[in-house]
Amino acid sequence: MLGVIAAAFVAGTALSDPTPERQSQLQYLLLQDCGSCHGLTLKGGLGPALTPVALAGKSPEMLRTVILHGRPGTPMPPWQPFITAAEADWLVARLLEGSYAR
Repeated sequence: MLGVIAAAFVAGTALSDPTPERQSQLQYLLLQDCGSCHGLTLKGGLGPALTPVALAGKSPEMLRTVILHGRPGTPMPPWQPFITAAEADWLVARLLEGSYAR
């Protein structure tokens, strides 16, 4: 079921995909900035793993909210000052697909 929801979510983000240049910047952010806490391979560190298996059962909407607003009381910062909701959706799609290779 989650796969169907994720596929629908990914399909819904296609119209608002960032430009190729911005995608490159977001990919860098994901691997370097997110990776600084979640591990450079996103398999966990200070923060939890961000692999498709680790994210199974979490809705794209919840993941977008965490990215944009952070998690109060934890080291997870809000990224809303730096990225748009559409860019957060793009990052969520990459995480759920596992398509964030170095």
